[in-house]
Amino acid sequence: MCDIVKKHLSIEYFLVFVLRGGPWTGKMIRSVEERFYMTCRAAYLSVFRSSLVNMTSKDQLCSVLQQAGKNPSQKALDKYWPPGTNKLNFDDFCEILKKEKAAEPDQLMRIFKKFDANCDGYISHDELSRILTSSGEKMSPKEVDEIFSLADVNKDGKLDYAEFCRLLESTVEQCQNAALEKLEADAKLKRQNFGNQMDNSPQSLESQPELPASETQPRTEPETTQRKGMIQGLPSSARSRRSSLSTAITMGAGSTKSGRLAEPKSLQDWHHTLMRGCFYLEEDGTIVSLQYRLIIPETTSVYLTIRPLNLSPIPGKYIPSPWMYVDSALYVVMGNETKEDSNLVCFTELRDKERFLWRGERNAGSYLLLPFTTGCRLMKRTRKTATKTAQLVNRTQSGELELTKEFQVALSDIFEVIDLDGSGLLSLEEYNFFEQRTSGEKCDEDAWAICKENFDTRKNELTRQGFLELNLMEANDREGDPRDLWLTLEAMGYNRSLEMVEACPFVIAVYCEDVKATLQAVHLDSGIKMLNSAVQRSITSKAEARSLKGHENVLVYTYKGESRISSVIANKSNQKVTVHINNEQSKNCASSRGMSVFAVEVPARTKMVCQHVMALNEQQEWTYNCVETIIPSL
Repeated sequence: MCDIVKKHLSIEYFLVFVLRGGPWTGKMIRSVEERFYMTCRAAYLSVFRSSLVNMTSKDQLCSVLQQAGKNPSQKALDKYWPPGTNKLNFDDFCEILKKEKAAEPDQLMRIFKKFDANCDGYISHDELSRILTSSGEKMSPKEVDEIFSLADVNKDGKLDYAEFCRLLESTVEQCQNAALEKLEADAKLKRQNFGNQMDNSPQSLESQPELPASETQPRTEPETTQRKGMIQGLPSSARSRRSSLSTAITMGAGSTKSGRLAEPKSLQDWHHTLMRGCFYLEEDGTIVSLQYRLIIPETTSVYLTIRPLNLSPIPGKYIPSPWMYVDSALYVVMGNETKEDSNLVCFTELRDKERFLWRGERNAGSYLLLPFTTGCRLMKRTRKTATKTAQLVNRTQSGELELTKEFQVALSDIFEVIDLDGSGLLSLEEYNFFEQRTSGEKCDEDAWAICKENFDTRKNELTRQGFLELNLMEANDREGDPRDLWLTLEAMGYNRSLEMVEACPFVIAVYCEDVKATLQAVHLDSGIKMLNSAVQRSITSKAEARSLKGHENVLVYTYKGESRISSVIANKSNQKVTVHINNEQSKNCASSRGMSVFAVEVPARTKMVCQHVMALNEQQEWTYNCVETIIPSL
């Protein structure tokens, strides 16, 4: 731990108290996007000898966060290290550091001024002790005394809080700089480039079930595959083993329409049903959505598509929404809704512009449709403060509350997204999917009856106007306080400028030639794990297995689709392996990991989706060039 942090630990704890768990970063780093991962590595390597070493205790996590200039509260540490946690890795640390929001430099000063009864720039020992020992994260009298022993330079029993704030800011900045200087000075540490930023932080991926006994026979890569310059940035110990596998694939420009696409000429005469949904980006970077139950009464030809849903701001005029470039797919599985490892039937592998589709014959039965997006184009970005926070409510001249026009537009778009069947009305089931997303609760039949009595409805379902009235009622219940309204908007993917930036609405279409299928939205607790299993199986069933030289039990599957390249690492050995991934030679590419260089740990006897890669600019040629290398155990 940095000596500076040790010396001022009690000050940092006090800071946590006054900010109620919020972090303090001192001066903002000049370029957050450029230096974020350098800061991550510097902080991590100030505590551990390698960024491949796992954190094994909550205290270690606290130490690394402090090295990065953060001041986690006990509540925050409990959140990041819940009961049952045995270890966290470097990627987990990067995710946690992303969540630790920065405080404004003058935030602490404003809080001190609230405690300064005399407005003279000082707080007495007795006054501060009473506050810190009776509320919030309570401190002991000894801890309060330690603060004064460091901050009361005049020893007059008063705290000059302006000087105290400057001291804190200087302490955090010195700690960050010390870690960065140590990394720069140690060339060996600098070479351990695990976490080189491309766009953003990585997404955690679930391990897959144990490999079956029968598996595609691997093809051992010859030594000549390893080309000069392909493993820059690897530790020397890894390079010396030459346990690498190199894959290079070049994709053409503008290939957004499938050459194999054969839409039935009589498709307009087929039975069809539509259903809407939305991908939501969670705080930890995972992407979630509803799942769908498809029931086909008898064997028939099926045409299945998924595409982003455009919400044009001008009725009757096509203006593409910002998320129309986000990729999407549907995985069709059979199996019990509670069973994570269901049988993969097919997936929408073909593409026509923004539509992804599948065509074939399906037997009668019940199927689950699992929507998917790679995360290459829907991912957490470095948060930037909105230039202006939108206003949600106004007061009229008579003093009554009303929703602003901008808020009404956003609510209208939300209505379009949660109106799953596109009927222009919200059923109780549709409204409850919305409630589960935004509040985690459900509306029962009695509450729905009251809702129908007070708000505009038709056919016992809520109209768009009724949905607006419902939100106005919530604003009135809070006397115009918009905080709960913002919680709803943020859960639906909106930022403070009322832009949908962390969500992507989509629409599913199912066409059956001879019969009418039934399509219904469902929410499965096992949905994410079931989807991960289906994605992994779709890759391994289409791609050839190639082993890393000297490690025949470590296989890499690389699948080339029409618009993406995906890889799976299979570890058939009885020991975990750590694989270093280097995409630095790729061109015009975006990885779902958000980084060009990273490491993944694959447990024994498991498969793991490594990454998905897509073109940054589809109008230009792009090259996927990846080197996978085994990292020796430390």
